[in-house]
Amino acid sequence: MNPFSSGTRLRDMIRAIRACKTAAEERGVVRKECAAIRASINENDQDYRHRNLAKLMFIHMLGYPTHFGQMECLKLIASPGFPEKRIGYLGLMLLLDERQEVLMLVTNSLKQDLNHINQYIVGLALCALGNICSAEMARDLAPEVERLLQFRDPNIRKKAALCSIRIIKKVPDLAENFINPATALLREKHHGVLITGVQLCTELCKISTEALEHIRKKCTDGLVRTLRDLTNSPYSPEYDIAGITDPFLHIKLLKLLRVLGEGDADASDSMNDILAQVATKTESNKVAGNAILYECVQTIMSVEDNGGLRVLAINILGRFLSNRDNNIRYVALNMLMKAVTVDAQAVQRHRATILECVKDSDASIQKRALELVYVLVNETNVKPLAKELIDYLEVSDYDFREDLTAKICSIVAKFSPEKIWYIDQMLKVLSEAGNFVKDEVWHALIVVISNASELHGYTVRALYRAFQTSAEQEILVRVTVWCIGEYGDMLVNNVGMLDIEDPVTVTESDAVDVVENAIKRHASDLTTKAMALVALLKLSSRFHSCSVTIKEIIAAFKGDFVLELQQRSIEFNSIIAKHQNIRSTLVERMPVLDETTFVGRRAGSLPGTASTKTAPSVSVPNGVAKPVAPLVDLLDLSSDDAPAPSSSGGDLLHDLLGVDLSPASQQSGAGQTLKNGTDVLLDLLSMGSPSAPSSSSTVDILSSNASNGAPVSPLNDLSSLSLSSRATSNVGGAPMMDLLDDFSPSPSAENNGPVHPPITAFENSHLRLTFDFSKQPGSPQTTIIQATFMNLSSDTYTDFVFQAAVPKFLQLHLDPASSNTLPASGNGSIVQNLKVTNSQHGKKSLVMRIRIAYKINGKDTLEEGQINNFPRGL
Repeated sequence: MNPFSSGTRLRDMIRAIRACKTAAEERGVVRKECAAIRASINENDQDYRHRNLAKLMFIHMLGYPTHFGQMECLKLIASPGFPEKRIGYLGLMLLLDERQEVLMLVTNSLKQDLNHINQYIVGLALCALGNICSAEMARDLAPEVERLLQFRDPNIRKKAALCSIRIIKKVPDLAENFINPATALLREKHHGVLITGVQLCTELCKISTEALEHIRKKCTDGLVRTLRDLTNSPYSPEYDIAGITDPFLHIKLLKLLRVLGEGDADASDSMNDILAQVATKTESNKVAGNAILYECVQTIMSVEDNGGLRVLAINILGRFLSNRDNNIRYVALNMLMKAVTVDAQAVQRHRATILECVKDSDASIQKRALELVYVLVNETNVKPLAKELIDYLEVSDYDFREDLTAKICSIVAKFSPEKIWYIDQMLKVLSEAGNFVKDEVWHALIVVISNASELHGYTVRALYRAFQTSAEQEILVRVTVWCIGEYGDMLVNNVGMLDIEDPVTVTESDAVDVVENAIKRHASDLTTKAMALVALLKLSSRFHSCSVTIKEIIAAFKGDFVLELQQRSIEFNSIIAKHQNIRSTLVERMPVLDETTFVGRRAGSLPGTASTKTAPSVSVPNGVAKPVAPLVDLLDLSSDDAPAPSSSGGDLLHDLLGVDLSPASQQSGAGQTLKNGTDVLLDLLSMGSPSAPSSSSTVDILSSNASNGAPVSPLNDLSSLSLSSRATSNVGGAPMMDLLDDFSPSPSAENNGPVHPPITAFENSHLRLTFDFSKQPGSPQTTIIQATFMNLSSDTYTDFVFQAAVPKFLQLHLDPASSNTLPASGNGSIVQNLKVTNSQHGKKSLVMRIRIAYKINGKDTLEEGQINNFPRGL
């Protein structure tokens, strides 16, 4: 016999491990014990098998591997005695899980123990099965568990009910076998059996529609009666918690009633009285009572409509908001978020309490309350709510300001009753938390200011005052600089004074000083300084008395380390010094920005944009083949193993962009190739063709034009590109249409009849795509495909965009589609031509991945698929 295994008891091993001062020392003790246990296992030592397994369980809980002892569990389970089986089943539940293959060996032992004459052994088997049951074991042992639901001993019935829950979750098809035994448990008087029976019936209703209908029809009245007796029962010390009789059974019954009442008016009516009774009689000054009330509120909100009950439930949640316990307030806010969609008026009554929760010290309550306030805002209460939130913004925690600022800006933009109120509130936000305002928010503010011509003077004066006190807020500085650049003369001349304004005296020098301070602030970033330079250029033609000062400020940036500022400084100095005759025209006020278009783009509702919930919003016009490599990855195209013909710049663009660069377009050398590639990139990024041939680098292509006066924001809009279909300019380098050998189909292709039968490339219940094929004479490797889209549903599809991608051995050109609106019910179609060139003609067949994006009643929809059924020979 191994001396180590016999000499060390479990408590001695635990004492030795706890006495270790370092992790290495502990590993040494564990290693020694594991070696002794292995030796004992190899010797088949039966006397100390249970002790060894107990040690292994402790070692397992410490995180060390114990797989070598799994078979010992099975040997102990197969032992005839109860003590050995008990330690064996305990080890089985702890050391193994349902994924272990060893578990299959224990099924027979479990079957025997479930039929054992000793009820304690039966209980052990049920407990183990309920913890580690797999789908295969569930199918094999379900009849025994079903039989034990009617066993004479209530403890066995209770364990059988819990085991049945595991079985029906693993194998839902077995649920129907447990319906009748489960409903019988609902009539039990034994507390343990009743609570497990209610839980089993709840799971059955969630899994099986048949069980739901059966229990709803047969048991609803009995459950209501049980809950009423429980609510009205006298003090019972056995199940009493803080003066509440059996809160656990209360909650289980309410959960089952919620499942039964959802979607069924009759069942809901039968339980209305008892729900009202529970809601009014349960004490709310105890944790157990609050748990019951919360479950009761959830049940009331889930069952069919009863206005009075719902108001009562929302009032309970309102009381929860005044509780000192943060957990109770948090669950109340969560529940009110759901309730506001059902009865917003009842939730509005608790608006003041919810606003107080926004000011809570707990961050999770703050955020949840802010989300609820955002949902509660409407046209009638936007002014008081916005005022409360902006007032709190002044004293809010730094970490919370970003969320709070975003919500306030969204509320003000969404429910603004008038432009002057919108501008006032946004200026308050910029003054208090301008550094937290996102770019799209201040862009929208500038658009609104641009459109409010009668408020230009008022706005620039308000910004001037705000700058004096809040110059540290970066976004406020940007908006102020932009407005002074556009409307500085109104600031100096007090144009457009309103009755609500106090007069302010500002000289031309004062206005220039504001812009100078902005450009020389240490904290100002590149965008702010670039905007300030543009503002100074504009002021140079309006403030003649300060033209020398302005010129000196601009000239100071001629040697700036930032290339963008240096370039602007040199160009603007040149305009001031050499182009006096055109300067006034060049720096005129910006035209009024189209507010409707801007708002539509922010909402993603303009034609030509296709956004999904799972992917970034990238819009690609009809007529552009899969442009960028990430999009090809998104479509999961298998790459072809054919080698690329060349590694030239043109072929690189072909690989990345899917465009066909013909040899003629590459004959002028590397410089011409770069220019053509530039045109392709510019067209794909909707940045227009260059106005003159340029040898600037790719960084220059993506950098903002220094002469347009726009704020510098490198790669500012690449995350939401809108690639609009348009004719490519012929000015400058090689035009896009020439580069792609012209997208328009040639007459010869149209005159050739189809040489291959048409196919249905894609079809579902609401959309059909068919392909018709034709060949160009003398070019067998090129196929003209006419794609026809048919709408089979009753809704019109708008913003219709078709995209396609092919492997490397294919080249794909798409012509613009005939329309971007697809009429409903087949009352019209969209036609789009594709030109596919197969470099492996005769060796490989065509294959294509497609993506179709469109909107149904403003909601984005995306269809994807792969086409493999092209006719052979294409």
